[in-house]
Parts: sequence; C-alpha cells; structure tokens
Amino acid sequence: MEEPIKILIVEDNVIIADDMQSMLEEIGYEIVDNVIVYEQAEEVLKNNHVDLVLIDIILASDKTGIDLGKHIRENYNIPFIFVTSNSDRATVENAKTVKPNGYLVKPFEQQDLYTSIEIALSNYDYSEKKGEHSEEDTSDKVVSNSVLKDSIFVKKQHLYYRIQFEDIRFIKADNVYLEVNTVDKKFLVRSPLKDYLEKLPKNKFYRAHKSYIVNVDHIDAINSKDIMINNTLIPISKEFKEFIISAMNS
Repeated sequence: MEEPIKILIVEDNVIIADDMQSMLEEIGYEIVDNVIVYEQAEEVLKNNHVDLVLIDIILASDKTGIDLGKHIRENYNIPFIFVTSNSDRATVENAKTVKPNGYLVKPFEQQDLYTSIEIALSNYDYSEKKGEHSEEDTSDKVVSNSVLKDSIFVKKQHLYYRIQFEDIRFIKADNVYLEVNTVDKKFLVRSPLKDYLEKLPKNKFYRAHKSYIVNVDHIDAINSKDIMINNTLIPISKEFKEFIISAMNS
C-alpha cells in the first residue's frame, strides 16, 4: 500500500515550526513529530520511522542542527535539509561539512519547502553508502524513484509515495518506460529494466523474460510458456521456467 513520506521537524521557533507543519500536511506529507532540541530529535529518530528531517541550524540546546546532521549521517540512511535564517559564508561552510541534502533560507513559501523536499528525496540514493547521491529522472510526466531497505519511493504527480517491495507484483518494460504493477495501482517509471532490477531484492525479484521482472511471491500458476500473476499471463524464458520448477521441487 502507498504511504505518505514521514518527516521530522526540528525547529526551536514554535510559530515557524507549526507553520511548517501546516504547509507540509496540506501538501500531503506526514509529520512524525515537531521538536525543538537535539535530544528530542535523537529520541524520535531512535523510536520512529522517519524518511526525511528538516533541521534548523540554531537550536535551543548546546548541540546545534549541524551536530544533529552529523548524528544522522553517522547513524541513519536518510536525507536531511537545513532550514535556517543564516546564509552567511561561515554558516554555509560549516553546514557543508555534514553534507546536507538541501539548504533552505527563511523566510520561505510552501512551494520552496515542497521543492526542497522533492529534490532531496529524488537525488538521495538509499541503496548506496551514507552520504552518497545518484541522479534520477525528475520529469513530472513519469515516476522517479529512490530505494529503502523494504520499499521504494515513487513520484506520482507532485507527491512521493512509498511502495513496499512485497506489494509489487510484476514490472513490464515498454520502450523507455517501465510499468510497475502493484496490488492496487500501476506506476510509470523511466528506467532500463536491467537498472531497475538492481534496485530490488534479489531473493524475490527475477527477470522472467526480456520484458518482465516478476515477484516470485505473487506467482499463482505456471505452464510450459507462461506464469500467471493475478490473472495476467506473463511470458517466461526457458531459464526462468527451469528455475521455478527447481524451486518447486526443492
């Protein structure tokens, strides 16, 4: 099932924090929590699933937002954006040391906040080491994606949704696009089939045919040429057929 992006706000100005929360909820994001100091943020991150963190650099505690950014880099594989009133050279250079995924200067509008989050999520590669990034297609006409351990982000219209790997039934190649079929929706992705396969769990997803990736957990039936997934016949290669039969007999 689709889940909204979960965001933690770390901002010591309560009025600004509440305004940010209202903006984000209006767009469609889910606010995990809204805290004012490093220690509270550390606790929320430890006990909750968070997809992205918005951090004020100057916090109402001895530890700053830059300290929190360093903590996130060392312990979590998620993007974060600095939201600050300070844009002087010294602050920016200090912020750069922890490699934030965005830097938003106050005051800002809802569209500025939305754009910063979208870019951070789109460019962040969850499948690589912490702090590294990869380029993704960000066209509004198609879906772009980023990977988590148990799910993948897909962009539909103006929102990113989190799709559990277990909900993906099969993926069909159609020229330069892929049609990702889940239990309740279809998404269009611009990506080579081979590249997309590398983003998926190797013990569940296999290239059953030159034009198809399938989730083996969703296979309902098999014959000499096809498999059936949710009443859809999918052609399979000889190698994949032998693999499935071998798995059935093991």
